Amino acid sequence: MTLTGDPVRQALLRRGFALEYATLAWNVIGIVVLAIAAVSARSVALAGFGLDSLIEIGASTVVIWELSGSGEERQRRGLRLIGAAFAALATYLLMQSTVVLASGYHPRHSVPGIIWTALTAAAMFALAAGKARVGAALRNPVLHTEGRVTLIDGILATAVLLSLVLNAARGWWWAGPAAGYVLVFYAAREVRDIFFHGH
Repeated sequence: MTLTGDPVRQALLRRGFALEYATLAWNVIGIVVLAIAAVSARSVALAGFGLDSLIEIGASTVVIWELSGSGEERQRRGLRLIGAAFAALATYLLMQSTVVLASGYHPRHSVPGIIWTALTAAAMFALAAGKARVGAALRNPVLHTEGRVTLIDGILATAVLLSLVLNAARGWWWAGPAAGYVLVFYAAREVRDIFFHGH
């Protein structure tokens, strides 16, 4: 088992765990912040983004489990669980965007929501880049693929931020759901790649 004793691999594994625990911690705090902001602004987009944080928590937990062991079967199971997280994300985005557009719901202005989503976008893009690098170096498809869940989280945070800013500045309440549909396509493509093309 020379690989397990390899100090470079051990350092990369530690970095992988650190990235996942940072993602977990951020999203756990995010659920609380977003719940408060969503209730005060009556914002469906912020409430939905809180649900996305739950999905990201699930995906990070899968990677922590997968990194704790070894074997191809464990990797395959890990990838299927990440695929399920992407499917849940696509379903949530599709439903949320459709409901908001159909109801023509106009949320209130939310300063805490704007601040949190801006910080989240920056944090998720940095974490996603780290996961892509470490996942590639470890040749770990589960960590690499979950990094794309984090990337979507960052893009979604940007979309929610943009919709909050445009709603506050211009009254463009529909900007968030419109961006949501673009992300549905991206998440659905990831599901197809994981389940039908394999790794």
